[in-house]
Amino acid sequence: MTTDFQTGRLALGARLRELRVEAGLNGKELAARLGWQASKVSRLENGKQTASPSDLEAWAEVTCRSDASADLHARLYALDLQQRSWRRQLATGHRAVQDKLVVEYQNASTVRAYEATVVPGLFQTPDYARHLLLLNAELHGTTPDTDDAVRARMRRQEVLYEAGKMFRVLLWEGALHALICPREVLAAQLDRLVGLIGLDRVALGIVPFGAAMKITPKHGFWIFDDARVSVETISAEARLDAPEDVDLYMKAWERLDASAVYGAKAHRLIARARASLGLS
Repeated sequence: MTTDFQTGRLALGARLRELRVEAGLNGKELAARLGWQASKVSRLENGKQTASPSDLEAWAEVTCRSDASADLHARLYALDLQQRSWRRQLATGHRAVQDKLVVEYQNASTVRAYEATVVPGLFQTPDYARHLLLLNAELHGTTPDTDDAVRARMRRQEVLYEAGKMFRVLLWEGALHALICPREVLAAQLDRLVGLIGLDRVALGIVPFGAAMKITPKHGFWIFDDARVSVETISAEARLDAPEDVDLYMKAWERLDASAVYGAKAHRLIARARASLGLS
């Protein structure tokens, strides 16, 4: 998948190459003047590596184009907005990320989502959220401000009851069975999902195991007001707002929705997952 981030990185690389050529230098000559390996010049120019601010400063200086420095830094800043490393975002803990999401949901009227592996934060119980946040903090080696983050995530759920909003969320059935927490915690989480079925502002669909599908389950994604998409990977968050990307994710969501079940059928799938836990 070519994201806005990768497209922007390729464009930045093309601009760097243009400055080098205009200075009459080949890649090896530029690398020698900068004290770099020639492979680094190649990676930057071909969008295989993201330049640092100091890389851009050095490039502009050695090509005698200090006037291009501001443009290069603006391009890098745009990249940072499009793909945000979880390690950087979580450097001071999870609460800041949760607070940012509160604002994002408050500003949206219609949200469509698909999650393949986990119950989304908007629907999580405090205990389920706490286990997920602890697992993520351990994975990324970041500050475990778990209690503050859980409270912020619970505040985010207030948008489910605000007038003028609609949340259309699809879950792959596997997310109902993923045992990323104690069985008792997952059971309570599944009970919470049952309580969401039928809410005026929530349409919860489950894509069952064995359903005929026009697309493979893929990764999770969120579409805000049919205008922008958020895709979370293990290492980063990608923000996509190019019309062709939004249209593609809308098409994917609609195909998944065509395979989903709602209402009583969704209730039965949740009940089946809960029964499999072997609890009363």
